[in-house]
Amino acid sequence: MDFLIHHMLRNSAACHPEKGAVVHGSRRLRYREVADGCASIARGLRSAGVQRGDRVGIYLDPSVEQVLSIFSVSQAGGVYVPINTVLVPDQVAHIARDCGMKALITTPEKLATMRSALGDVSSLQFFVLTGSPQMQAGWKTVYGFEEMLKLPVPRPWADWGISKDLAAILYTSGSTGKPKGVMLSHANVMAGSTIVSTYLEISERERILAVLPFSFDAGMNQLMTAFHQGATIVLIKFVFAKEIIDALLSERITALAGVPTVWSLLANGGILKHKFPDLRYITNTGGAMPQAVLKVLREALPTTKIFLMYGLTEAFRSTYLPPEELDRRPTSMGKAIPDNEILVLNERGERCKPGEVGELVHRGSTVSMGYWGNPEATDQVLKPNPLLPPALGDCEKVCYSGDLVKMDDDGFLYYVGRRDTMIKSSGYRISPTEVEEVLFQTGKIRQAAVIGIPDEILGQTIKAFIVAKDGAPLDCDGIQNFCVEKMPRHMVPKQFEVLTELPKTSSGKVDYPALRRREGL
Repeated sequence: MDFLIHHMLRNSAACHPEKGAVVHGSRRLRYREVADGCASIARGLRSAGVQRGDRVGIYLDPSVEQVLSIFSVSQAGGVYVPINTVLVPDQVAHIARDCGMKALITTPEKLATMRSALGDVSSLQFFVLTGSPQMQAGWKTVYGFEEMLKLPVPRPWADWGISKDLAAILYTSGSTGKPKGVMLSHANVMAGSTIVSTYLEISERERILAVLPFSFDAGMNQLMTAFHQGATIVLIKFVFAKEIIDALLSERITALAGVPTVWSLLANGGILKHKFPDLRYITNTGGAMPQAVLKVLREALPTTKIFLMYGLTEAFRSTYLPPEELDRRPTSMGKAIPDNEILVLNERGERCKPGEVGELVHRGSTVSMGYWGNPEATDQVLKPNPLLPPALGDCEKVCYSGDLVKMDDDGFLYYVGRRDTMIKSSGYRISPTEVEEVLFQTGKIRQAAVIGIPDEILGQTIKAFIVAKDGAPLDCDGIQNFCVEKMPRHMVPKQFEVLTELPKTSSGKVDYPALRRREGL
């Protein structure tokens, strides 16, 4: 029975020992090799001092070592903390201090850049370095990843923990303050893997291309669903659309998940020039996919199923739109994933009527354990279910997303905007997403983001940050005139700024707080 994360690997290795599990460039490991390697590394971590519940950071680029580390930490009884390598040393040090990290798995080169930043992290006791590590005299103990891989495989496997135990901490950026660590139990991760595998119909035949970082909940879910079903996961670190396209073709990829920036990159990067007969499905999460981009993808991938999804790290996975609904509801985020319920509640904690805007509240098996070491922030997001009868008290916590949505008569959900990013102008509440969608309709823009700018009379006016397709010059007056024809006057941006690229978070989403800081807000 699978109830801990590494059980997925153990069972897939038992069922498919010689099947390909992980591909990275020329490296290809079978499930038997991955399972044996993880068991050896887990043994090494325990010998080095990792005990049940200890936090172990993983600061590695997409690689075989990164995958092995995640499941090895789980098997050792620890809590894995994946860190996106786009983060700078001070950000890594904040995460290490915040979660009381005991060990960090990284490369010698990365550690060299972080030594001064990590110097005052008192909880850090040792490092595990890939490649050819050298002992760091006078500082911390260093172990070699390759040396741990050579340790005898323990038989039988030993388990520490139960499904309710903490399995992972994913650090997520908010609109203010430093990143907070979202705590996921083994049960959370296992439920997310089982549920997503079910509605995406993932099997051992799948070849999944991982372009999202494992520090992002959707990226980690891809890894877990692959190992849960005995599928093959292909790792890639990319800059250009061509690199993704080449991997899709050469590895005969059947499944791909992305965020809007990835799909925009592909839509403008030559995807129409190729055919992808093996690509069974794609999924979008991390924000609404622009309709112009969706149109290109549907033209380029006529036989590929497109799933529009929604999730938040604090509740892992939340909704999906079945592909057969795409023609009728192309802007919908769908309905709740199986075994979970999405509530749309007003400020009084009551259900909203169809068409009424309210906050998306998630209840079910994927609701996280809260924020590490931050009970105040946890209490703002995880609250007692207001719809339960008083006799049940506060026995169930639900996740208040901060996202405003509305539901149609058939129960399908539509994203309106963030509660903290809604623009208020001339007495109207304006969704940034609605304005951005019209900007994309000009056909001249590759990326767009809008924010509210303080205005003494109107409350706020709208400023649009735009990125041109192919670097072509943009006529901002012409774009504004286009918006005037498509939207009410109060929704038309008053200011435009052309950028070469929008700022992004570590998970590839548009970094709206960075845009507001740019304006001194």
